[in-house]
Amino acid sequence: MAGFKVCLTEKEQRIVDEQRRTQTHQPTRRKMEVLWLLHHGMTREKTAEMVGVSLSTVNRYVKAYREGGLEGLQRWNKKGRPGELEPYREKLAKSFRERPVATVAEASKRIKDLTGIQRGPTQTRMFLKSLGLEWQRVGTVPVPPKKVSRSMWGSRSGF
Repeated sequence: MAGFKVCLTEKEQRIVDEQRRTQTHQPTRRKMEVLWLLHHGMTREKTAEMVGVSLSTVNRYVKAYREGGLEGLQRWNKKGRPGELEPYREKLAKSFRERPVATVAEASKRIKDLTGIQRGPTQTRMFLKSLGLEWQRVGTVPVPPKKVSRSMWGSRSGF
């Protein structure tokens, strides 16, 4: 693996340079930065240190570029299996939008009632966030204090 030298074509250089500076997707931006540094003669070890990733990550990026070019490197192969709530996603989203919940516990209960799947508070928060729902902070409306008449407090002369 260490024998493969990254040599970008002029077209690839323009693309990589542009994306390493302007890409909003941080992992893709990091990949482009790694490719750019390697193309300009930086060692893999120094590149890993400068970008803030491990040497094995740099090697993985180089392998992806070698096997699939820029398209192979830009592919975002997220690993893992889909959550159990995915088949119910639309049903739950509709329910939460029609009748918002006040607490995470209430959201957990509704998920349990609609799907039969029990989720803890952290999992529930993450799922609600993935639906695009946000916690809405609410507070009490300030009300001026009632005026108190002196006669209610009594006379101090009696002390």
